[in-house]
Amino acid sequence: MQSAASSEASVYWDSWAKNRDKDSCEALLEMHLPLVQYHVQRIAVGLPRNVNKDELRSHGLMGLYDALNKFDPGRDLKFDTYASFRIRGAIIDGLRREDWLPRSMREKSKKIDAAIERMEQEEMRSVSAAEVASELGYSEEDVLTIMSESFLANVLSIDEENKESDSNEKIGYTIEDKKVNTPETILLTDELHQHLTEIIKELNEKEQLVVSLFYYEELTLTEIGHVLGLSTSRISQIHSKALFKLRNVLSKYL
Repeated sequence: MQSAASSEASVYWDSWAKNRDKDSCEALLEMHLPLVQYHVQRIAVGLPRNVNKDELRSHGLMGLYDALNKFDPGRDLKFDTYASFRIRGAIIDGLRREDWLPRSMREKSKKIDAAIERMEQEEMRSVSAAEVASELGYSEEDVLTIMSESFLANVLSIDEENKESDSNEKIGYTIEDKKVNTPETILLTDELHQHLTEIIKELNEKEQLVVSLFYYEELTLTEIGHVLGLSTSRISQIHSKALFKLRNVLSKYL
């Protein structure tokens, strides 16, 4: 069955490469719809509930179509790998254009950021969400929600200009060679790992487990809830608290 599907895909790829015909295009797009759905689900997990998945799917389909048009079969690169960059980039770029974080939320986020910076300078230590909430007259849950959503709002588009380079290449076309580690990269990576390790050790057991399952095992919040026997909303709250504690370290490197 798999061999037959592979043979059928090859026929469509050959036809698309030679003729750029509509039938081959539609067939190849349909074959790779699960890839779009995968990235929609992965990105949607950390977004606010008001973000429409259909809109994410629409952006993802545009990315898939773009990948199909620009993919060079002669290169030593799998289409799924190349398409994943384009799909994810299209979704993230769409989110940036739509600016789905409400203005009121952005204003509150700036207010919280300013309070955190001021309080940390005064106390000479990291402050908790509860302390920030008390300072601003918010609830702790509101602070965690605002910080979590604003953190996720600062996404990076694959088509954004690379400001650290003199070339006009977009970030998506300047893929880092992971085999080449510069001294600066090694130093920054080691420093980040050291800081994260210290902060993660300060998380409670459930927060450590949620962070591990979400970022290392790549489970969704719902799946983590099933594993721990907790509701998705409770897992989301634990995740938000962990993110708040990791925020100071991560913001320096992102």
